[in-house]
Amino acid sequence: MPGKRRPSAIFKPFNSNGTARFALPDIAPSMLSSDFACPDRELARCRRANAKWIHIDVMDGHFVPNITLGPPLLKRWVDAKPDLFYDTHLMIEEPMAYANAFADAGANLITIHFETTSRPRRDLRSIKRLGVRVGITIKPKTPVKRILPFLNEVDLVLVMTVEPGFGGQKIIPTTLNKVRELDLFRRREELAYRLQVDGGINVETAPLAVAAGADVLVAGNSVFGEGGVSTNLKLLRERLKLKPA
Repeated sequence: MPGKRRPSAIFKPFNSNGTARFALPDIAPSMLSSDFACPDRELARCRRANAKWIHIDVMDGHFVPNITLGPPLLKRWVDAKPDLFYDTHLMIEEPMAYANAFADAGANLITIHFETTSRPRRDLRSIKRLGVRVGITIKPKTPVKRILPFLNEVDLVLVMTVEPGFGGQKIIPTTLNKVRELDLFRRREELAYRLQVDGGINVETAPLAVAAGADVLVAGNSVFGEGGVSTNLKLLRERLKLKPA
């Protein structure tokens, strides 16, 4: 049954009364930027560096111009490191055709793009029934107002701060206005969704994203790039004035 081995304590809902503003925003290393030839080693490095939230980008070559991985590889990673939190971002044209397979493979959270669904509320509820947490995401050109009616259904909102499809891009500064809008909305409506940003996050941009309201930072090249995972995560945490988890 999906969900048996999934750690739940890693995901902490947002406290909308403002008294528990995240002292430790989660940094989620993006496996897109890791060495796919040695995924077990890369996951072990994240774990040793106290990064327990792992971001998995799933691309189909249609919705975005790149192809990455499918449920069998995710299952292998979950079997190897079952104590991590696998945040699975479906950048695919028909997410509901594959959501069940990714849940069975061990995804803890499944995020779908608003742009890929004609019935957001139905699809979000269907994913929730799989026993996983659910998120919704928007591309840089999609207005926040398009997803506001559905935010009471989700555990996480992902703001793409670059055009999805490839790692190593520079952040689009105006996308942080969407983060501010979504942070204000969840406070006003007392909603518990987490706010995640993905794209161009590094030691310079991470503080800007957190200041805008983000509390989960997806970081690819700035984690898996030159310097090593532990050193790079330490630099990010120091820049954010965070202590290791």
